[in-house]
Amino acid sequence: MVSRRVFIAGLSATTGLAACSNGVGSNGGPTIDARVNVARDYLFQSFPGTRDLAARSAGVLYMPLVTEAGLGVGASYGRGALRINGATVDYYSSAKGSIGFQIGAQQYAHALFFMTPTALADFRSSRGWVAGADLRYATPDQGGSIGKDTTEIDPVVALVYGQSGLIAGATIAGTKYTRIIP
Repeated sequence: MVSRRVFIAGLSATTGLAACSNGVGSNGGPTIDARVNVARDYLFQSFPGTRDLAARSAGVLYMPLVTEAGLGVGASYGRGALRINGATVDYYSSAKGSIGFQIGAQQYAHALFFMTPTALADFRSSRGWVAGADLRYATPDQGGSIGKDTTEIDPVVALVYGQSGLIAGATIAGTKYTRIIP
């Protein structure tokens, strides 16, 4: 059971999260698209194999800035764009809550590569897709070869990159993605 003090601290951290520069209250689609362009370019320059991975995918969801904060109770939030053949087709928010031993805050970007048309269709048709068991993580140290060692068997490949902050590690398992109108 969570004590009142931990609950209030976590609620405060979550409220502070909403004030971070993560796209909340932005000027809509053009702002999200501009952030996605920067994040995508950084990804392709830093990890060249991801360019090939994106070319082979049915679509890519770019989340250019996700902010995560926690003190016993934690949350993360970000907004991004789904691109098919390089064009934005939808906008999404990502949100995750957690409870446990945690303290600090961080920001990071991530991309979900939908490697099959079925995986992409399932994502787009869901009312709120939760990243889970059908997700394969790629690590930034694989960046040089990531496009070559990922096969069509993996329906969704996730890459977390550009981390900064005071929480060790970032994972998107359990993150809920919801289509939004910016």
